[in-house]
Amino acid sequence: MRAALKFVDTLPGLGPNRDFVLESVTGAEGLYRLTAERDADERLYLVDPSRCVDGYHPAIPEAALAHLALGPDEDPLVLVVVNPADGKPVVNLLAPILVNPSNGAAEQVILEGDDWPLRAALSRVGRN
Repeated sequence: MRAALKFVDTLPGLGPNRDFVLESVTGAEGLYRLTAERDADERLYLVDPSRCVDGYHPAIPEAALAHLALGPDEDPLVLVVVNPADGKPVVNLLAPILVNPSNGAAEQVILEGDDWPLRAALSRVGRN
């Protein structure tokens, strides 16, 4: 998979960029590389949480859904940022990245009212 994304706002730590390319990582199903269009050094790794975190079903804020211009029967693609911590990857469940697969609109949201951790260990990898 390769898709052009346009973020509603800039991403923390990635400068003024709003245009990114989302690409599947070969050989790692559910893992993606998000790279700034104008600066390949600005990138994040994202993962589909349904592949590696048990029980992650966050309530998506209505405002975020509106920003993405999703149709009435469309759901966003939900991805979470992967970071290294003490040699083991962790994921940020508090601030997922939402993508409208139809138009490439994207937004990182902070989930308020939920008790999702900023650094969660992966509970499983490579299984459905």
